[in-house]
Amino acid sequence: MSSSDLVAASTPGNLDERISQLMQCKPLSEPDVRALCEKAKEILMEESNVQPVKSPVTICGDIHGQFHDLAELFRIGGQCPDTNYLFMGDYVDRGYYSVETVTLLVALKVRYPQRLTILR
Repeated sequence: MSSSDLVAASTPGNLDERISQLMQCKPLSEPDVRALCEKAKEILMEESNVQPVKSPVTICGDIHGQFHDLAELFRIGGQCPDTNYLFMGDYVDRGYYSVETVTLLVALKVRYPQRLTILR
């Protein structure tokens, strides 16, 4: 992946389009997912293992790939960046939409790195 692809994929406007697509439970293309993962990797490598979390914060437990439950969490709790979120883990495994679920969380982490904390 070229550096220009990575920069383009992580611009706010492009990310907002991708997040909107994901919020409709529509998967991203493989190149988009790769670029997103590369940018997320950069962000997560820069963060320390112990992260301060801004309060107030909405703490979310196991999602298990249940995309529609995740969407409901955002509907009730508020959208990023209006609400700080802490996701505790177990993002995928049981639900039919595990890829869409984890991709949405990664996209939100890249777009709003200070507002969304994902334990890893």
